[in-house]
Amino acid sequence: MIDSQQHIIGLVFYPGMTSLDIIGPQQVFSGLPGVQIHRIWKTLDLVKTDDGMMVLPDTTFDNCPRLDVICIGGGIGQAAVEDDPELLAFLRKQGSTAKFVTSVCGGSLFLAKAGLLEGYRAATHWAARPQLAALGIEVSTERVVIDRNRITGGGVTAGIDFGLTIAGILYGEEVAKITQLLIEYNPAPPFDTGSPEKAGAELVQKAMLFMQGMMPVPVGAK
Repeated sequence: MIDSQQHIIGLVFYPGMTSLDIIGPQQVFSGLPGVQIHRIWKTLDLVKTDDGMMVLPDTTFDNCPRLDVICIGGGIGQAAVEDDPELLAFLRKQGSTAKFVTSVCGGSLFLAKAGLLEGYRAATHWAARPQLAALGIEVSTERVVIDRNRITGGGVTAGIDFGLTIAGILYGEEVAKITQLLIEYNPAPPFDTGSPEKAGAELVQKAMLFMQGMMPVPVGAK
């Protein structure tokens, strides 16, 4: 039986974020019955993500209603806003009353800095694990971590797994399964290197250099 209660979900957008961190969960949430989604930032100005996508928020910190689920993702540009006092204050305010406090990828760093992960286990992008641990958080390598009402996803594509996990919690397993089928989420990656544990130390090091802009992309590489 489908839960008829309306669930208010807030997705935080900010300049320099990775679009798929939030677009993945949003795609899942948008197909659920009775869901009201708010795309949130300080202003209603366009937000440019780290891949150049332009997103138009529809809700500000000031006019945002009380949320049942609050979620924030990570991004290449997140360091510029990680310590933003308005953003952290908003997360603390909503996190104090939300049924579920959540993140995807490096978004867990925001939650940690807002004091919302103290005493909880959390997932994050593999490259951000040392930073999260340095904030005193117990870091997990799981794709999605559920620790009481804190739900955190790993890097980028884990946002879809995360979204389906939330769907299952709010509406039950059958609705989550139907949602997965409707978006045809049937991963079959061409390479088995989607985690540092699978990729191996050499490829991880090259990926780190790539992220830092120190490794050129081979042209026409076979």
